[in-house]
Formats: sequence, C-alpha cells, structure tokens
Amino acid sequence: MKKWLAVALLVGVGVAGMWVTPAAQVKQGGPLNPADTAWLLTATALVLLMTPGLSFFYGGMVRLKNVVSTLLQSFIAMAVISLLWVVVGFSLSFGDSFHGLIGDPRTFFMFSGVGEQTHPDLAPTIPLLLFALFQLKFAIITPALITGAFAERVRFKAYLLFMVLFALFIYAPLAHWTWHPEGFLRQWGVLDFAGGTVVHMSAGFAALAGALVLGRRRAHLENAAHTPANLPFVMLGTGMLWFGWFGFNAGSALSASALAALAFATTNTASAAAMLGWMAFDWLRGRKPSALGACVGAVVGLVAVTPAAGFITVGQSILVGLVASFVSNTAVHLKSRTSLDDTLDVFPCHGLGGVVGMVLTGVLAKDVGLIHGETRTFLMHLAALVLVSTFSFVGSYLLYKLVDRVVPLRVTHAQEEQGLDLSQHDEVVGESPALPSPHDTPEPLPA
Repeated sequence: MKKWLAVALLVGVGVAGMWVTPAAQVKQGGPLNPADTAWLLTATALVLLMTPGLSFFYGGMVRLKNVVSTLLQSFIAMAVISLLWVVVGFSLSFGDSFHGLIGDPRTFFMFSGVGEQTHPDLAPTIPLLLFALFQLKFAIITPALITGAFAERVRFKAYLLFMVLFALFIYAPLAHWTWHPEGFLRQWGVLDFAGGTVVHMSAGFAALAGALVLGRRRAHLENAAHTPANLPFVMLGTGMLWFGWFGFNAGSALSASALAALAFATTNTASAAAMLGWMAFDWLRGRKPSALGACVGAVVGLVAVTPAAGFITVGQSILVGLVASFVSNTAVHLKSRTSLDDTLDVFPCHGLGGVVGMVLTGVLAKDVGLIHGETRTFLMHLAALVLVSTFSFVGSYLLYKLVDRVVPLRVTHAQEEQGLDLSQHDEVVGESPALPSPHDTPEPLPA
C-alpha cells in the first residue's frame, strides 16, 4: 500500500505541473548581464558536482559492505530535493515573506513566475530561474551531509521521508531567515555569505540529533576497528568537493565580479591552511600524517570559510582555516572517548566548522566585525548561533521521532550485520563471481 501511495504522489506532482499556469512575475529587475549569467550557470554546475563528490567522500570512509548505500544516500538527494524544490521548496525559502519567518508557498508554487527575467531583490542581473536553480544545489547537499552521522544503520525508506521533512521544516525556514531580504536574521545583520549557517550548522546539528536517536552501531558497541573501504574514493571526493566549492562560495557573489574573485581566493586559502593544520595537530599528538586526515582537514577549512568568504581578506582566511582545523580535530579526538556514534564525524567537522566560521565572520567581517570596533554584528551572530543550533537540533530530533513512528529509522541487527548494500538495495561492491570447487567434477570437453 505504501509503495502505491508513493507512486501516486509522484504521478500527482507530474500532473499538477502540467496544469499549473505560469504566473506573471510580480517583480522585474534590470537588464540581464551576460557575464553574470554565464558565471552563475558555471557555479550552479560546480555546486551540483559537490553532491557526487560528497558521496565518494563518505562512501570511501564506511566499511565495504555499506559503500553502495552510502553513495546512494547522497545521489538520491539530487532527485528528491530537485522535485520538492520546484513544487514548493523555493517558494518556502524565497517566496513573499510572512513576518520574516517563512515564504508564501503560493508565490513560486511549481516554479510559477520563475522565468527568464531578473528580480530586483533576489536576482538583479541574472534570470530568476537561474537563481532558483543555484539555490537548489545548496538545498540538495544539505540533507546529504547529514547521512554521514547515521551511516551503516539507517533504513533507506526512512531516510527518504526524513529528507523531505528536513527540507521543508528545517532548511527552508533557515534559508528564508538568513538569505531572503526580509528574513529576520538578515534584518538583524547576520552575515552568511554562502551557507555556513543555513547549510553546515543545520546539517551538523541535525546529524548530532540523528546519531543520538539511532543509537550506536553494534561494531561501535564492541569497539571494533573501523577500516575505511576505499581511501582513494575519499581523496577523489575531497578533490570534487574542493573544486565544486569554488562555485559554492564564489558563485554566492551572484556576479562575475571582484567579490567573486575574493571569495574564490579565501576559499582556496582557508582549505589549504586547514589541511596543513589538521596534519600538524595530528603530528603533535604523536600520530602519523594520513591521507584521511588531510582530506578531512581540507573539508573543514572549506566549511568554516563558507559564511565568511566574501567578508574577509585572504590573509584572514588562513586564520579561519587553522582555527577550524584545531577545533574540529580536537572535537573528533574528544568524541572518540564518548559513546556518541557519529559515524563519519559530521557534527565535529560540519557542525562545529560552521560554528567557527559563523563566529569568526562576526569578528573579522570587513567594516562591521568586532576587530573594527563594531559589536552589534558579533552579538547578533552569537544570538543567531544559539537560535539556529537549537532550532536545527530540536527540530530534527522531533522529525526523527516522527519518521520512526511511520517507518522504523534503524535497520535490524541482522540487516546491519549483513550490510546496507545487500539488505537495502540487493547490491554489493567487488564481489567475485563464484569459482568452481576443486572437488567438482569437470564437464567433459566436446569431441
């Protein structure tokens, strides 16, 4: 019955799309800028590349029997969130504001009114349609980031339901609060250039809630060694993420401009500093420098610089990367001494990396940061930090509990032991074809 309900819902969305009449765009901006449009088309493609990159990054870290399921948890977000965004997600995030809290779902329902013309508030020099697609890629990767926390034990159907609810009730409000011109955090003066708050903090605190709700894996309870399935996958994923992040941050300038160039430079430099910082902190603890540590450090630097990318200097981005790598490295080390089973350290890396970036943005931001004698921006960032972290954690915790009542979140112990690749998808990685037993009688050769 549930399968037929899902199919009927999908068909219903398709039929609705056929019958919705495109509305006239309420607001229209100035003329299109071809350079800005070309750059945002490129940036949009770069940000989409980050989700497959994340799938390799996470897929290489899990055990071999969970590689396919982990890869798919990122890939499937590209399909689910793409449709949800067209139907109502973009409208909730960027539609006409309801007291700065949420967008009117009717404004851009089924992308009605999202056309080729510019928009004075959201897309002054590019098509509103392109802006909507650019923002879609951020909405796609956010729930995919969360999956690392409950890897190796989540039921696929339950994850799909949680992803939809998270996008509607956590991501869309945060995007509206922070990036809509009338969003209340935007009105407070909170700065988030490319998603440190909206994407990484929300994913990090949702990941923490998920790890708590789903509980510990059997292997974690038994203190079994966790051997990553494929370190080259992790390195490939890191390279794709780093490459795509230039679209993530520099694209958020929404123009082919000096601001985009600054965000490009700070992004690269922070990641480089964080990679070296992570390795240095491992050395100080007596550990050997590792490929895995270098990759995680690079991603932490990318996370931390995201909210600050267009508001700080290249020199300051080195500090952002180093501080973030120290905080996240220490948090990963401390987490290993607790019973928290955040499988791939999403909260220490993305959650706390986003927190570091948000706080340092309030400290360093050009003209309005604490080091420039301005206290308001910094205080607003601290207030937003408490609000966003609480909203993301508590809201996600409740959504997990709701989903668990509809579809059990966690696989059975037998399915966990078998691995999610087989138990959830009937697929495996690297299985050799069955070889004949040496005791088998060979078939006679033809005459």
